[in-house]
Amino acid sequence: MGAGEQGRRVSDYNETKGFHQAHIMKLGFLALVVCLTATASCTSPPAPGINTTTAVSESDQRGQSDKRLARAFAEHESQVQVEGKGRVTRLLSDDNDGSRHQRFIVELKTGQTLLIAHNIDLAPRIDPLEVGDEVEFFGEYEWNPKGGTIHWTHHDPKGRHVAGWLKHAGHVYQ
Repeated sequence: MGAGEQGRRVSDYNETKGFHQAHIMKLGFLALVVCLTATASCTSPPAPGINTTTAVSESDQRGQSDKRLARAFAEHESQVQVEGKGRVTRLLSDDNDGSRHQRFIVELKTGQTLLIAHNIDLAPRIDPLEVGDEVEFFGEYEWNPKGGTIHWTHHDPKGRHVAGWLKHAGHVYQ
């Protein structure tokens, strides 16, 4: 075999090797994109009323939620997006200063109480609502010395804030 032929074979080999390496790099990049996309799509909380299968039981999730709310209260935190569930202990009059808010107090399993301030100019009023009813919520926690307030339990018409919600008797108020 002459030097020219050997050089051509080496060149063919290098081109083939480069071709395979380029394809492997493309496949690796594609796999990375797929993994990142799958991870990103799992970061939002599920919409209320959608039944999803998870490894965590409902009572475990509620316990974690109650712990998060207890920590927010103990550390005087505010502007914390939370999800939870409580039993209505008191119905209050509507707050009609500025945007109208339906107001009521819920008590968590831990005994912590929260004022729910639900904007009824942007979302439907929970009606009927009675003492003893269970209400689930997804909204923003604001610290106060009585346990805290949950607001932003509605959509944001300007789309700048994550949409919150209340769930009562199988109906979502958003």
